[in-house]
Amino acid sequence: MHTIAELNLLLRARIELPEGFSVATQEFREGWGFSQAVNVSRLEKEILNCGWNFIQIGNGPQSYGVGDTSQEAIGNALVHALRRINENCNAVEVERIELTEHPWFFLAKVGVFPYRIQQVVEFTGTDHSAWLPPSQTRRRLPRPSAALYPHSDCVMPMLKEMLTLSRSTREKPQ
Repeated sequence: MHTIAELNLLLRARIELPEGFSVATQEFREGWGFSQAVNVSRLEKEILNCGWNFIQIGNGPQSYGVGDTSQEAIGNALVHALRRINENCNAVEVERIELTEHPWFFLAKVGVFPYRIQQVVEFTGTDHSAWLPPSQTRRRLPRPSAALYPHSDCVMPMLKEMLTLSRSTREKPQ
């Protein structure tokens, strides 16, 4: 598996590139792949040398993710950020990664920069924003969520008890 770090470049699986130009990628998730040997500045130079355009489209979204390991949390946050990228953007650079370790999980915050690689100078997309508003990306539970998850109200007391027990076993007097 690819180690996700800042300045990683991801490309959409079905990206149109100049004729005879290819970029080796390693599949990530949901139609995106990591560029294996090219970073943003090198790709930009090569694209411009082919007579194409490499356009940064503002700042991208920042998303959160959790996981059992740091890389799992970063990967989940990156997937959430990529889901919010407009389909007109076909390349993304991982801008920033913030990682917090908690007793039973990792929490990651990932920010990305979206790019558009295209042959013509004008932006060809109908929507000039780089990322989708949250209302189009969030899935909400139906209103009667208590009916779907009847035991959800007992989870918090159980977690509080687990935390109390965990602390009491660690803080034994000597």
